[in-house]
Amino acid sequence: MTAAQADSAQLQIDRPSVTDGAALWRIARDSKVLDLNSSYSYLLWCRDFAATSAVARDEHGEAVGFVTGYVRPDRPRTLLIWQVAVDEAQRGRGLAAALLDGLVARCTGEHRITAIETTITPGNTASERLFTSFTERHGAAVEREVLFDTGLFPDGPHDPEVLYRIGPLSP
Repeated sequence: MTAAQADSAQLQIDRPSVTDGAALWRIARDSKVLDLNSSYSYLLWCRDFAATSAVARDEHGEAVGFVTGYVRPDRPRTLLIWQVAVDEAQRGRGLAAALLDGLVARCTGEHRITAIETTITPGNTASERLFTSFTERHGAAVEREVLFDTGLFPDGPHDPEVLYRIGPLSP
């Protein structure tokens, strides 16, 4: 076990509840890199997609990181990872990787997931590293293609979203 894994092992990782919605919104806002959704959407996410999401809690039970995801309706063996965020005070401890690994392991067992997808904007090196290292740890392959080009976003300049397809994953 690395020092980062030992640090993240002191945190509890479980399913989010509606009461975590405000904290997830705050962590996303404070990341300054994620597209911030409305606070209402984080509340709904914690209610409707708790089974395919994960939250890390500190020793006081406070949310300090999260991964949100959902099973794609047209690809029921694929988990789409929507957002990954870690509170600034908890960064550098391997928490994002522990959250992602834990969520994928749970969803592989409960939903028979064989692949994950996520989108990453060019230049988001932290996310690129997170998902590249996930791919390597799990002996999977990754395919990349632009999913949403810049011109599709109606609300101003937005970098393209590059789709990462990672799989196959072993149960």
